[in-house]
Amino acid sequence: MTQETMPPVQKLANKKIKNIMSLQSYKILGRSGLRVSPLCLGSMTFGEDWGWGASVDESTKMINTYVERGGNFIDTANIYTNNHSEKIIGDVIGRNSSLRTQLVIATKFANNAFPGNPNTGGTGNKSLLANLEHSLRRLQTDHIDLYWIHSWDFLTPVEETMRSLDNAVKSGKVRYIGVSDAPAWKVAQAQTMAWLKDWTPFIGLQIEYSLLQRTVEDELVPMALESGLGITPWGPLKGGLLSGKYNRANNGKVSGTRIAARGGDFSLTGKQLSIIDELERIAQLHNTTPAAIALSWVNNKPGVTSTIIGVRSVKQLEDNIAAVKVHLTTDEMALLDKLSTPPLSFLNEYKDLIPTMQHGGIEINGFKPEAAPQLANMHPGKY
Repeated sequence: MTQETMPPVQKLANKKIKNIMSLQSYKILGRSGLRVSPLCLGSMTFGEDWGWGASVDESTKMINTYVERGGNFIDTANIYTNNHSEKIIGDVIGRNSSLRTQLVIATKFANNAFPGNPNTGGTGNKSLLANLEHSLRRLQTDHIDLYWIHSWDFLTPVEETMRSLDNAVKSGKVRYIGVSDAPAWKVAQAQTMAWLKDWTPFIGLQIEYSLLQRTVEDELVPMALESGLGITPWGPLKGGLLSGKYNRANNGKVSGTRIAARGGDFSLTGKQLSIIDELERIAQLHNTTPAAIALSWVNNKPGVTSTIIGVRSVKQLEDNIAAVKVHLTTDEMALLDKLSTPPLSFLNEYKDLIPTMQHGGIEINGFKPEAAPQLANMHPGKY
């Protein structure tokens, strides 16, 4: 479902949207029995190996704070901070068996952690098995709760990837599988194959999703809703652009940020500034931060199960956790939707024309579209 197929938000009463109240208000991820917190602790910032992450000590404190607040879902990847992220998590959970049982640990493979080795990147069987063993060793555990394909491998046959993932689940070393940053048609192909062959299907879809990245609503979000995939958005603050650090007053002047460290341009466009202006206004009304408002908006989008937060300090983590207590009104959601709506793709633009051609002038499910002018003078049986 996209914004075009939902009832117009402007017709809804200006009532509070029912928000998740704490990290312990768990949600089911996709078509599975896996319970996860509404905010997932991302760990791409664990370790300083890439030049802009948190120290080992601060990363450990963030894990402990997140768990103390009731969070149970931690996301990492084989390549994050040159493998260090997995090791930091492992040093915490490996010393505490009850904590390991309590947590849902997710990691990823496909991106190559062994430069120069052609068979440790991609999603072939050899790559999967090698990366799985290394992740288990670094995480100091005997199983991965959720094993993600980090990015789609267009060179490996999809049947090899899905069969290998199914074997990993049957071996007991993986509990569930998910897919990240892949085309909707490829995910649908893989999911259908898994269903038909009685292999383990995906239960989650990890995609970039924020007020500044909504193109996923064209194909990926509707596909997830139809395919039993819980969405776990990454980049909900767009690399910090929606964190409250950037605004009209300091546009283009902020230094020492993660975006700058990664060579990014932090000069905001007019549209981005309009969105940030509104986040600041709504944040004042709710006595919270622009980041909490931006996170709450993502949490309220259709199909979203658990939003991944990437932070570099305990303070940032606490600020982000505040999002679960924010109650946005439908009018506030509608205004943010309007300000951030991206241009329609061809299919979604054409979709508005389809009902006028298929059942124009006929009421179906409470909706009666106008008849297409070119069909008004149709005379069945004339030819």
